[in-house]
Amino acid sequence: MHSVPSLKNAIANPAWVCFTWFGMTAGVSLLATPVRFTAPTVTRAIGLDVGRVVFTALNRAELVALILLLIVVRASGRSRQWWAIAGALALIVILQSAWLLPELASRAEMVVTGVEPPASNLHAVYSSMELAKLALLLFSGFYALSRSDAR
Repeated sequence: MHSVPSLKNAIANPAWVCFTWFGMTAGVSLLATPVRFTAPTVTRAIGLDVGRVVFTALNRAELVALILLLIVVRASGRSRQWWAIAGALALIVILQSAWLLPELASRAEMVVTGVEPPASNLHAVYSSMELAKLALLLFSGFYALSRSDAR
C-alpha cells in the first residue's frame, strides 16, 4: 500500500516530464544533429533535409511534452508556482513552431534544390532558444524535485 501513494506522488511531480523532455531535446539538438554532419558521405543538402524531418518530429514531441507538463502541473496543484516556468517554455516552443522551424525548413529546402539562401541569423536564434529551453528544463526538473514535499 505504501508504494501506491509514492507512485501517485512521483507521477504528479513535474520533474519526470522536465527530465524526459530535456533528454529527448538534448539527444537530438546536442548530439544527433552535430554528429550527422561529421559523416563523410552526408552532404550538406542531405544533412539539412534529414534535419528538417527530425526537427519537425522533435517539435511535435515537444508540443506533446508541453501539454503533458501543463496537465501534470495543473493536476499537481502547483500551478501558481509554475506559471512563469510553463509560460517561458510555452513561449519558446510556440516561437520555434510558428516562426523559426518554418523559416529554417524553407532555407533547408532552398539548399536541397540547389539554391544558396542569403545569410541569416535564424540558426543562431534557434540555437539560443534551444539552449535556454534546455537550461530551463534542467532547472525546472531539479526545482520540482526539491519541492516534491512542499505543495
